[in-house]
Amino acid sequence: MGNSILNSKVAVVTGAASGIGFAIAERLTAAGAKVVLSDAKADAGQSAADRLGGLFVPGDLSQRAVCRSLIDQTIEAYGTVHILVNNAGFQHIDEIDVFPEDTWDTMIALMLTAPFLLTRYAWPFMKQQQWGRIINIDSVHGVRASPFKVAYISAKHGMLGLTRTTALEGGPHGITVNAICPSYVRTPLVENQIADQARTRGISEAEVIEQVMLKPAAIKRLVEPAEVADLVIYLCQDSAGVISGSPIMIDCAWTAG
Repeated sequence: MGNSILNSKVAVVTGAASGIGFAIAERLTAAGAKVVLSDAKADAGQSAADRLGGLFVPGDLSQRAVCRSLIDQTIEAYGTVHILVNNAGFQHIDEIDVFPEDTWDTMIALMLTAPFLLTRYAWPFMKQQQWGRIINIDSVHGVRASPFKVAYISAKHGMLGLTRTTALEGGPHGITVNAICPSYVRTPLVENQIADQARTRGISEAEVIEQVMLKPAAIKRLVEPAEVADLVIYLCQDSAGVISGSPIMIDCAWTAG
């Protein structure tokens, strides 16, 4: 059984069918929140919502109308929104000279435009109730660059700018906005990425893990989805009400040096 630290709060989590998003939705549910899960994978998303007793709203958030519909359906079901977790995204590994233009458009739309739109649509309800928590799942690549990730890193750097600006605007209205910046998290997305990076860099998968993913970090392991979710729960509490506009590093000391 869960506790009730977020009892009566309404939370929207994007990319919630698996990985970090599902772990966050699970923790929010356990903390007493009413959770709306969003994902482009309809079957997996509905299954996740059924497991948690939440509401599932399917759709591709790279489409503006889908972003609007997600918040509209949340309001129709629960009357407001207190918590927004912008987590949806995907990885693409490629070199700049062969990077597909349509992939750029899709990644920016999903990973930067969608968080802006969802924030914009949820904002009036948070402002009216003088309480809101917006948590953007950013990345260590929101503050550091590396090769072969041009669109991903551009979007994640932009997300940090979005976080800081909305934090300044939300402060007078009880709305906090933060960016959680993990290093590599143990998710299906990362596991698939290992093979992609091995192919792009011409090295083995074991070398990708050792030389790319874990080399910059002092703590030589992947972050677990539950560790990200636990930080989300803390940021949603009243005791975290003075934490806003921050890139919160959960990166195994990657950026410490």
